[in-house]
Amino acid sequence: MSQSRHHCEFRFYEELNEFLAPALRKRDVGHDFDGTPTVKDRIESLGVPHTEVDLILVDGDSVGFTHRLRGGERVAVYPVFERFDLDGLTRLRPLPLREPRFAADVHLGRLASYLRLLGFDCLYRNDFADDELLALSLSEHRTVLTRDIGLLKRAALRRGAFLHETDPRRQLREVLDRFQLDSRIAPLTRCARCNGPVSPVPRRIAAGLVPDSVAHDQREFSRCGSCGQLYWPGSHLVRLRRRLAAVGVRL
Repeated sequence: MSQSRHHCEFRFYEELNEFLAPALRKRDVGHDFDGTPTVKDRIESLGVPHTEVDLILVDGDSVGFTHRLRGGERVAVYPVFERFDLDGLTRLRPLPLREPRFAADVHLGRLASYLRLLGFDCLYRNDFADDELLALSLSEHRTVLTRDIGLLKRAALRRGAFLHETDPRRQLREVLDRFQLDSRIAPLTRCARCNGPVSPVPRRIAAGLVPDSVAHDQREFSRCGSCGQLYWPGSHLVRLRRRLAAVGVRL
């Protein structure tokens, strides 16, 4: 005997609408289904990754992803909140990390470099496989940064963030805003190349490792403790500061 069809109404708010088909955006969405699926299953069937959802209200009650639909419900779905007090409600995202850690997918190399320059721990390789990113997220409690909706729909992924912007500098601003990181910025304390810690190194030591012109002109040097990369202030830093200032970031 075939199961009877059920119906409920969805409404998605704010940037979650960007994941929906154009005809479904910013309006009540009628949705038919069989059986008693979880609300998470139905949300993702409409195109919205679970990692982007922070609050679900079913007929006004806050529920978790495993809540089962039976038909006749009205479901309101909200994105990750940045500044609202949700005490007493069922928040679906994990609590913020004391020290935020990220893993960036293969298309976000420039963003990874920017985050490292601001002092944030961000793993990146240009050949990361989705399974590797998922494993890193789970084992090291890292938030996966990506524009791959399919990756964010992986059931095991708990910490992930879809980047709406395509320009790396605007992506940086998006990440800083979403995770409220401005107060945590520690410029030039992490290596843009390898993600290792950077600390000052005496000029007399650096002088033998850099071109003579640099040794003559510069007084301050730092070095990555992991890969040994040397850094010093120069025209490149001036240009970088100017580029980041355009999106409200001080380096």
